[in-house]
Amino acid sequence: MNATPLHLQTPLLESRALGLAAQRTVWLKMEALQPPGSFKIRGIGHACQIHAQRGAKRFVSSSGGNAGMAVAYAGRVLNIPVTVVVPQTTTVRAQELLRLENADVIVHGASWQEANELALSMVGPIDAFLHPFDDPLLWTGHASMMDEVASAGVVPDAVVLSVGGGGLLSGVAEGMARNGWGHVPIIAVETEGAASLHAAMQAGHTVALDAITSIASSLGAKRVCEQAMQYTQQRPVQSVLVSDASALEACERFLNDHRVLVEPACGASLALAYEAHPVLAPYRNVLFVVCGGATATVDQIRQWRKV
Repeated sequence: MNATPLHLQTPLLESRALGLAAQRTVWLKMEALQPPGSFKIRGIGHACQIHAQRGAKRFVSSSGGNAGMAVAYAGRVLNIPVTVVVPQTTTVRAQELLRLENADVIVHGASWQEANELALSMVGPIDAFLHPFDDPLLWTGHASMMDEVASAGVVPDAVVLSVGGGGLLSGVAEGMARNGWGHVPIIAVETEGAASLHAAMQAGHTVALDAITSIASSLGAKRVCEQAMQYTQQRPVQSVLVSDASALEACERFLNDHRVLVEPACGASLALAYEAHPVLAPYRNVLFVVCGGATATVDQIRQWRKV
């Protein structure tokens, strides 16, 4: 495929502030700087371009968060209409951001599952459905961020990332494998209350959480995708849980240190550096994927911190 990718090649920065806190070299892959606000545009942009080549006349999604934003952005750039079905829990801000990208927004259901069912029922023969995380086209697109790290000459001892549904983990693992880093550990971070990967690794198979109780709603997949679970059995993956409070504090500190606002789902992984988490002890050169977050606001993060 020769079409220009819809994502940007993002900066790879060495962070003095996080490095001093963690007492090791910390690299940041700044996916928060993607046009729609998160890493999601890598995979979703790739998938949308393929679907467009196959003749899709509309994109349908079921995410009021970063995935929906990426689909809406891709559709606007490719001049293809987008319909996003979001649950009633989706913030007014998120809905406004989707409409800013010209998406048709439908609010339906109390949960993502209900919104997703309606979205799937709307997909016609000339439409393409974009899943937020469970799609090989997405993983291949996400893998490109590891190609960029490799081309910059940085070879990390470990890669730290946040896990929701497992799409980012699956893509990063794919990218690491094709760059000869299959032996390099992935440290997979979740907040307590949204830990579907942790539960799966304990059980030895994917399991559905009863409920999502974390404020890191972008990590709120009740069941992690099968591909992410398979990677935990095929390569080194370490599961770490942090509190909502740790994730929120990391968001504020990162804003002060790097002048970039990320959502708590991203703050969860950054918390490992700020708290010098023991899981980092064996590694001297650590890469953090700063996955971003389109709907985060300073006011919302500070409000959560008061709760």
